[in-house]
Amino acid sequence: MKAHHYVERSSSRVIAESFCGDPVVSFLYSRIREDAGWLYRALTSARLTDLLGTLCFDRRPPCPERMRQRYACRFGVEFSECLDPPETLDTPRKVFERKIRYWECRPMETDSSAVVSPADARLVVGSLERGSQLFLKDKFFDYDEMLGKDKPHWRRCFRSGDYAVLRLTPDKYHYNHVPVSGVVRDIYEIDGVFQSCHPAVVVAHAMPHSKNRRTVTIMETDVPDGTQVGLVAMIEVVALMIGDVVQCYSRERYDNPQPIRAGMHLERGAPKSLFRPGSSTVVLFFEPGRIRFCDDIVSNLRRGDVHSRYSAMTHLPLVETEVRVRSTIAYPVRGAAR
Repeated sequence: MKAHHYVERSSSRVIAESFCGDPVVSFLYSRIREDAGWLYRALTSARLTDLLGTLCFDRRPPCPERMRQRYACRFGVEFSECLDPPETLDTPRKVFERKIRYWECRPMETDSSAVVSPADARLVVGSLERGSQLFLKDKFFDYDEMLGKDKPHWRRCFRSGDYAVLRLTPDKYHYNHVPVSGVVRDIYEIDGVFQSCHPAVVVAHAMPHSKNRRTVTIMETDVPDGTQVGLVAMIEVVALMIGDVVQCYSRERYDNPQPIRAGMHLERGAPKSLFRPGSSTVVLFFEPGRIRFCDDIVSNLRRGDVHSRYSAMTHLPLVETEVRVRSTIAYPVRGAAR
């Protein structure tokens, strides 16, 4: 497979990404999908996802310290950020589900109108509006499927709006945080399969983001103490070896986690949910004309000097920016209709 690069936001460095699963993805999404559809369906099922997760993440290695060193050296996991002592993280699952001192190592700007990243992730932004310079309709997902075919009201709300796709890799911190402050108007699950969200799969038009099992949370921000950017949809997409998304909102650090229900007021930057092991994706939808993405993210998106596998979808540069959870990714459009 071709090389894939992204831009590290904090330094503007171009970094080559190494995919440990390239041979598996190539085999699964070419040979097996074409020649043995029944086997492909079995391999992307919930049962096999649970089994793979258990085999890969729950076994305690003979030397946990060596495992942690490997994660630190090969993947860049920063154990100094962890809330719990590193020696307690003695299985891959515990490393994957680690808590960090985000209030210290993932600071958030004080501007209450800023939209923040919900995850440590690699980010692509786009628009569903044909006249927009960010127009990328039907590249990462089938829009009508994404929000649910039985949710016509929400589909109408976001149809010509902007969106962000945040790809989490297996080494990342896997708590998702709330990107805006507002009241939950709806939260629901959409059943689906457990395909990989690997860039090669997305480029091959498998559109896993709108096929996989996912949780959709609709937040209204035009409320007292809200971010004032209209409705925002946050969609947490499971993937291969991701069996679940646990909703565990905590207003203060990780204290007193609780499931999310309609009517709850969520605070921007607070922990919202946890992906179970693997890698996965968060997609944000915004109403038309309500937000503008940060200039550096938009500029990185069209960099012609960076090779990205996503560029093959549009025959134009389409480059990810690596962002940190709670860092600003967008601001409101001043004077937008409410």
